[in-house]
Amino acid sequence: MAGCSFPTADEHRERALLQFTEEHELFRETVRDLVQKEIDPYADAWEAAGEFPAHDLFRRFGELGLLGLEYDPVDGGGGADHVFTMILGEEVGRCASLGVAMALAVQTDMATPSLARYGTPELRERYLRPAITGEMVTSIAVSEPDAGSDVAGLRTRAERDGDEWVINGSKMWITNGTQADWLCLLARTSDEGGYRGMSQIVVPTDVDGFQVSRKLDKLGMRASDTAELTFTDVRVPVSNTIGAIGHGFQQQMNQFQNERMIAGYQLVGAIETALERTIAYVRERQAFGGVLADNQVIQYELADISAELDMLRHHHWATVAAVRAGEDITRQATVSKLRSARLARRMADAAVQFHGGMGYVEELWPARFFRDTRLWSIGGGADEVMLRSLARLHGVI
Repeated sequence: MAGCSFPTADEHRERALLQFTEEHELFRETVRDLVQKEIDPYADAWEAAGEFPAHDLFRRFGELGLLGLEYDPVDGGGGADHVFTMILGEEVGRCASLGVAMALAVQTDMATPSLARYGTPELRERYLRPAITGEMVTSIAVSEPDAGSDVAGLRTRAERDGDEWVINGSKMWITNGTQADWLCLLARTSDEGGYRGMSQIVVPTDVDGFQVSRKLDKLGMRASDTAELTFTDVRVPVSNTIGAIGHGFQQQMNQFQNERMIAGYQLVGAIETALERTIAYVRERQAFGGVLADNQVIQYELADISAELDMLRHHHWATVAAVRAGEDITRQATVSKLRSARLARRMADAAVQFHGGMGYVEELWPARFFRDTRLWSIGGGADEVMLRSLARLHGVI
């Protein structure tokens, strides 16, 4: 076709293949060892307490350079390739508490990307660097009681008074909300409606007028402290604005791509671990004169989940190639968010079902896995929002 340029077969193959180096494998071993030593032994206690010691754990991750893998070394980051982020996500996703995994993801890929991309050197030095080292815990404050996936409907306002923003409103479903030292807040800074007139602002949590209204009692992700926050005449400098005033919505949409990909990467590790554990169980569990694994219905369901997991993993490899090429990954991130969350729910249901009664009690892992995975089809953009976005990208609507 005249005027069109298509990738050659060799270019397709080059983009599809992801070569893991010895450095990548050593990194994977490092993260896996850290998870097994610093998270898994304490997961049950943290789940029961309804929170985990974020400052202590994040400092440990920060000491190993795991909280700012791709960020500029000038800011204390590692300047690493995106494949390291994928590996980090997969290995953290294997941990015994997906609530802790999500809290770590907030620190690495949900609350800090905008600051790293658009923040001034002074703002990055004051807030990004200590988030990378784990000295400060951070949180992303976008959702509100009446504006979750519908970001354009948020009402929290920041009105300018000289060189300060005066912030009033509330935020809901805020992960790390009770322990955060600073927030990446999205607020209205003009009277323009819809997605216009919003800005991202760094808000330290030790300012007057900020309050953790309540800690939410959730179905799952119990080790992750999730809060409702209120702002009453909170004053912060206008210089705390991330990027350009009025461009907050667009910046947050970019930040969502990081959020959705780290969620997808984590769920690959979580699903794979659950699949391995379920297979081990059905191979040992005696029933009806044999083991559960003798039943074709179980064999086929687990085989099908394994096949879907392979497809998801290879989708992620193609996404890594797109990130390396500097391409827009909105579609890839949307697909990953939708399909990884749905596959996790399917795996969770199979794990509970095939463990029988033992899958329904807190004594074994499937019950927690079932509760924890349910969130990913809601948080970070509900399944229905992902489908609508894909429909728009395909020109259906």
